[in-house]
Amino acid sequence: MTALKKTRIELQANDILVLAQKIVSKSEGRLVNLTEIIPSNEAIKIAQQSEKDARFVELVLRESKAILRVRPGLIVVEHRCGFICANAGIDHSNVQGDWGNPEDWVLLLPEDADRSAKKLQEELEQRCGLKLGILIIDSHGRAWRMGTAGVAIGMAGVPGLVDLRGQPDLFGYQLRVTQVGAADELASAASLIMGQAAEGSPIVHVRGFPYALRESSITELLRPKENDLFR
Repeated sequence: MTALKKTRIELQANDILVLAQKIVSKSEGRLVNLTEIIPSNEAIKIAQQSEKDARFVELVLRESKAILRVRPGLIVVEHRCGFICANAGIDHSNVQGDWGNPEDWVLLLPEDADRSAKKLQEELEQRCGLKLGILIIDSHGRAWRMGTAGVAIGMAGVPGLVDLRGQPDLFGYQLRVTQVGAADELASAASLIMGQAAEGSPIVHVRGFPYALRESSITELLRPKENDLFR
């Protein structure tokens, strides 16, 4: 609320706040120092394949349901929350601990970003008396595409998918397959404003989102394994 006052933003009904994963993870104490991690035999084996620190790999294993791909410099996993990402979303950038070598500190994703978003939504709605949406985003790579893009990893009130099947196009053709990944589209737009380095803009205020707010979950955006051609 203090930040909203400083930026002279007065929330209105159906506004959305998009939060960078890092500030959520930091607020939830997800900082870890690698010197406190003892790697397992599996972590040591994968570390040799990926050419990564075995302690880092151990954290990746703890945060993952399954290891999907390994090559030098990269481990692709199914995160415990269900989405596919590199290195379980564990990151060194913009991370600083209170002691020791700064290079030893890493930040994990929130344990349950949906839960984090819901908690914040409920607190803000109680204070403001308004219907609001919360989106927690991270930067992920994408199959067949170079570069990272902002994607949703947790949400409350913001629709993940918007189903347009049955709606007419400009020429009256009835759409048959179109489902819009609305939360990811918003995540990418917000990520442009946040930046990826030293911009220091971890929260983006959104007004005028073209779809109605409703109960939602990241599970809407997770493609079932039987339909996933990339595994």
